[in-house]
Amino acid sequence: MAETLSTELLDVVDAADQVVAQRSRGDVHKLRLMHRSVHVLVFNARGELLLQKRSMQKDECQGMWDSSCAGHVESGQSYEETAPRELAEELGLSNQAELDALFKMPATEDNGLEFAMVYRTQHEGPFTFAEDEIDEVAWFSAEQVDEWVADTTASKPGHEQSLTSGFCEIWQCYRSKSDN
Repeated sequence: MAETLSTELLDVVDAADQVVAQRSRGDVHKLRLMHRSVHVLVFNARGELLLQKRSMQKDECQGMWDSSCAGHVESGQSYEETAPRELAEELGLSNQAELDALFKMPATEDNGLEFAMVYRTQHEGPFTFAEDEIDEVAWFSAEQVDEWVADTTASKPGHEQSLTSGFCEIWQCYRSKSDN
């Protein structure tokens, strides 16, 4: 798995999210180059958000809770092509309901220099998650996520962070733009 991750080809982008080069995923991360990703927020009919606990086998943020589904945009692909691919790969949702594009996050240090297009969808499960990428999934109310993000972003040095910083940015932006 590690060899595949390091050789996966990604588009390197500039500050305007325009493609300027292609590099391996390993190089993109090692050299801290701007690139693209997608995040999908999966909600159920009760308004609960599905979060994934990242596998301990992942190369970054092992064992941390993250968006329902997320992944890199591979070289030559669009955000729109990547979101359904990631839903199928990570959660086993191949005939997915409509994805609503919500917003695009700028590339920041906290999100690993990724321009992240964020989508929303509704699904009740069941999910067949990729065990090499996800250790578990669970539903959380918006209020639970609000508290968790607030606790994480206010944490003191040395305090164990259990949510990815990228997800915290996405959730805060989502909540500021929605009536939920």
